Amino acid sequence: MSTPSIVDLVTSQLGPQGIQALGQQLGLDPATTQKAVSAAIPLLTGGLAKNAATPQGAASLHQAVSRDHDGSILDNLGGLLSGGGGDMGGAILGHIFGNRQGGAADGLARTAGIDAGTAGQLLMMLAPVILGALGKMTRTQGLDTGGLTDVLNNSHAQAQAQAPSGLGAVLGSLLDQDKDGSMVDDLARMGGGLLGGLFGKK
Repeated sequence: MSTPSIVDLVTSQLGPQGIQALGQQLGLDPATTQKAVSAAIPLLTGGLAKNAATPQGAASLHQAVSRDHDGSILDNLGGLLSGGGGDMGGAILGHIFGNRQGGAADGLARTAGIDAGTAGQLLMMLAPVILGALGKMTRTQGLDTGGLTDVLNNSHAQAQAQAPSGLGAVLGSLLDQDKDGSMVDDLARMGGGLLGGLFGKK
């Protein structure tokens, strides 16, 4: 049995109606919306996958997702896609990308052929969906930290393979802030707030 994928779960949850709702909210046609979503997912899964690249990061993310993200948000995608959850999405993006949040939006905008403001809004809308999918899979599949890491790595590879061309360079430059070729140390710095702040806010 293959490792389950966040991409498959998010895609099935969104469906054509979800893509249409996103497009209406963002002022995009369905084809452009689909392209933008296909480019946004690997940006988000890439950040999370690199956060889970160390045993400590994987354990912290697993604990946080298990506690605070049970997947119930997926049951109310209509409200989220109609503009709700912006504050939550913005907080998630800030913790994943740190001061590169604007760079993520710019990279997505260039790849998908949309403006940066729209790209940023899309990332804010999708971030809670990605975490909800991860939380749901953690709960329903009984994933331990190793399983969570496998899911993130598998999902990120699938998302990259399905993404529009040109995203790879954007993703690499975004996650490797100090240009040393290692994204793990950069995500460790950016992920401190993610693991210790956003998910541990209770």
